[in-house]
Formats: sequence, structure tokens, C-alpha cells
Amino acid sequence: MLEHFTSLLDTPAFRVLGQVYDVLYATAFIWGPVLSIWLAQKLWLEYVRADYVHKNFQFVMLEVKLPRVIGKTPVAMELVLQALYQPDKTNWYERWWKGEVVPWFSLELVSIEGAVKFFIRTPSKYKKLIESNIYAQYPDIEVHEVEDYVSLAPYLGAEESWGIWGCHFKLTKPDPYPIRTYVDYGLDSTLTDEENKSDPMTSLIEFLGTLGRGQQMWIQIIVQVTARRFKKTGSWFGMQDWEAEGKKLIQDLQDEYAGETGMRATKRQAEIIHAIERSLGKVGFDTGIRALYIAKGDKFDSANKSGITNAFQQYSTQDLNGFRPTNSTGFDYPWQDFRGIRMRIKKRKFYDAYVRRSWFHPPYKRKPFILNAEELATIYHFPGGVAETPTFTRIESRKGEPPANLPV
Repeated sequence: MLEHFTSLLDTPAFRVLGQVYDVLYATAFIWGPVLSIWLAQKLWLEYVRADYVHKNFQFVMLEVKLPRVIGKTPVAMELVLQALYQPDKTNWYERWWKGEVVPWFSLELVSIEGAVKFFIRTPSKYKKLIESNIYAQYPDIEVHEVEDYVSLAPYLGAEESWGIWGCHFKLTKPDPYPIRTYVDYGLDSTLTDEENKSDPMTSLIEFLGTLGRGQQMWIQIIVQVTARRFKKTGSWFGMQDWEAEGKKLIQDLQDEYAGETGMRATKRQAEIIHAIERSLGKVGFDTGIRALYIAKGDKFDSANKSGITNAFQQYSTQDLNGFRPTNSTGFDYPWQDFRGIRMRIKKRKFYDAYVRRSWFHPPYKRKPFILNAEELATIYHFPGGVAETPTFTRIESRKGEPPANLPV
């Protein structure tokens, strides 16, 4: 046995490993401190940021109740969402020593046993700002602070009583490619009659209205101001924002199209470049989308999974961008999850991440993608009379004026 082990040590593979070890050992005085500093910085940032969020971010839930008729286009919602654009104004000391972070918000569309509701979850310090912007664009709407609806389905600790399935969404192409927006659907004009409009949100709202007793579906769109997180061209360490990344993409496309044809881009190729340029002209948000279907054990209907996975299909185009589901709570094959142990863990984590609205920070940090204000207003806006789902929650009477005590 000893002779066999000695012969293994004398093989080429082990000799290479020995040489690598010798190099690492000899250069430890160089990479050791660097690795220690990098690790300490990571751990320190996570600690101070978690402490800052715990002490300074008290979130409130706002429910938005809609009137029977809304005569506004999604342009109004785009203006509301621009109030969420709270750029990072911190300096080095505030970011690295105090752990200050930019605020994040959650735009939520929820069906509780078929009753469809709109919510906005916000840090309490921005509550008045959001209310005033909503009332400025939608005077007939009512906004109320309410308890978090997740308390209606207390899954953790009662897993055996509930059926649950959820997934995240990601973009099908790089961030600068735009999705199909309300402008493409012709909803930016107030001259179009309500019955002739095609609101892309209608199909999702109609589906949410079909849920029955004991069933709930929750959709959250978590946003914050986009950060510099794209590798800078020609640099190992430099980072750039999505606008610079988009301009690089445009240049690459122009070079590609010219190489294919030996001349100027075709009409459709030019339209794609123009669409990207137009998208870059709007303010951008780091975004994460999560959807969750939860129901009492005997009320759980697996057919509703397709309603989630197809929730954003209407915003996709073949040569621009779109959404696709990813990271679901299920598995493709039974041998991937022996006795369902991994699935139970995934479901608990998914539910907890939803309740925390965790995306940009631990404990459930994920990589975001970027949507601009127009794209966000497309997938989350207050629909007009075109959405006539019977269980869609609307206000019967019109309000005369918004509350008088809102800040000016």
C-alpha cells in the first residue's frame, strides 16, 4: 500500500500540484494580505450595511385603490415612478464606514382569492413623497397605509398546511435591449377610445381574478437606482454604468451589421439601434421580479403555475428583449431532490425572501437586471376601464381632491 501511494506521488499530476503549492507558499506574503483585506472588506460591508438597514429602514405598505375610470395613460405612472429615483449621494465615509445604502422599493400586484390589489412598499421616510406624486398624477385615486398582506398566508412554521410555488424572472438579452413598452402598444395617447386600447397588463389582471377561495398570488417588482456594476472596457477594475454599457453595445451592433452587409444597417437593424438609444435616454433602475403562488393544501392548483410563468410574456419581442422565468421552487427530475428535502428548503427560503423583499442585500442577495422608467411603467401601472375583471378592486365614487396635508 505504501509503495502504491509513493508511486502516485511520483506521477506528473502530483508533481504539478507540488510545484503549484511551492509557488503559493513562496508568494504567500504577497497574496495573503491582499486576500485577507478583500475578505475583511466583504464581511465588514455586509455587517455595517445590515446594521444600517436595521436601524434606518422602517418600511410601510401602501395600498392603492383605483376609481372606476382612469383617464390617464401609463405616462402618468412613469412620472410617479421617477419619484423612486433616489440616487446615491453618499461619500466614501458614509458608504464604507457607516454602511449607508440607497433605498429600494417594491411595486406589488396581488390576488387574494381573486381580489386584485395594487401595493407599494416603501421606506417610511418616502411615504409622503410617493403619495404626493400619485395624487398629482391620479387625483381620484386613494392611497392607504395597510398591514402587510403576507400575514394572510403564514407559511413558515405551517408548511404542511400550504402549497407553494414561485419563481424569479430574468431578461432574455443584455440589459440595454428594451422590452416591448406601452409606447409600442399605443397607450401613450389619450385620444384612443378605451374600448380600442390593448393594455398588456389586462391579461395578467384577468388571470389573477380567476383565483378561488384559499388561493393567493403575489408578484413583487423590487427596484432601486441602478449602480455602476459593468466592467469598464479595457480595464480590470474600473466599473461603468448601464448607459456606457449600452453605448458600447450600439457600437458593437453597428460594427456587426456593417460587417454582415458591407454597408449601412438594414431598416430593422436601424430600428433596433434606435430602440436601444431611446431606452438609454430614460432613468434606469436595478430590478428584481419575484412571483409566488400560495394556497391552502387542498386548494392548491398546479395549473396556476403556467399563469405565473406566462405573466410577462406579452412584453417580449424576438429581436429585442423579454422576460423568462428562472430559479423556480421546483425541480425538473425526481432524482434531483431525494425525498423532497431540497424542495422544502427552497420553498422556505423563497417565501422568506419574498416577505423580506430581499434582492439587493443579504440574506437573499441576487443579481439584478435593469429596466428604465418607461419599462417599469409598462409592467406596473394603474389600468383604465379596459380592465373590467369583476373582482378587480375599484372605488365606486370619485374623490374631489387629494388630501390637503400632503407636502408641497
